Amino acid sequence: MKERSPILKVENLTVYQGKHLAVRDASFELLAGTNTAIVGANGAGKSTLVQAILNLIKRDSGKIKVFDRPIEQLKSLRAQIGYMPQNFIFDRSFPICVRELVGMGWVKNQGIAIFSRQHHHQRQAAITQALRRVSGYHLQHRAIGTLSGGELKRVLLAYCLVMPRKLLVLDEAFAGVDVQGTAEFYQLLDQLKQEEDWTILQVSHDINMVSHYCDRVICFNQTIIADDAPIAALSQENLLATYNPTMGKTWQQEAFNFNYN
Repeated sequence: MKERSPILKVENLTVYQGKHLAVRDASFELLAGTNTAIVGANGAGKSTLVQAILNLIKRDSGKIKVFDRPIEQLKSLRAQIGYMPQNFIFDRSFPICVRELVGMGWVKNQGIAIFSRQHHHQRQAAITQALRRVSGYHLQHRAIGTLSGGELKRVLLAYCLVMPRKLLVLDEAFAGVDVQGTAEFYQLLDQLKQEEDWTILQVSHDINMVSHYCDRVICFNQTIIADDAPIAALSQENLLATYNPTMGKTWQQEAFNFNYN
């Protein structure tokens, strides 16, 4: 059996936000074709960790490699990475429809969108296929400002699907989606992971879903508390250290909705 290679490698990552230490000495790897979740309390630095990994914010120390290349070369690699932020902020009156938004994810030549006649039919077919795969084809002509939270998440996933990607990063992508919608989204994501051979890194608060669908779990509270298979990472000891009562929402509410049975 061929050994999986690291898609992402993070070494000794430290990030300050002003004088506040947000991420301390974090190191981990993502192996190709795996689904890894980062869990932790609000304010623990999870989003900061993800943004630093993607080179969206400055890091103070540490090394990051994506596809065995330094993150500083991300510009040439961007087309191979799909990213769904926690909050997709836009002017809801802006006149753009779902099909147009998804089409913006169709890129060629190192991340540059091509709209020439020769690529038009290929691009349109890719948009249609991506929307069908996320059960969002019926939304194609809707203005994005009219979409519900769950509908918008599906459209953003189609945006990531419209071109082949190797790495998908989701920063609390299920925020604002109801329980049934979250379950359906996890099932869809798992199906697409198998079909696309995606490597997934996701920030999540839903420990039950994470334990069911993810290969590995990183428990995070400014630094990595645990990095292991779900059954080992999500022990009561690790969750107690991760969901520190001083982090705002209590760990009893957030973490121990998890069913250990």
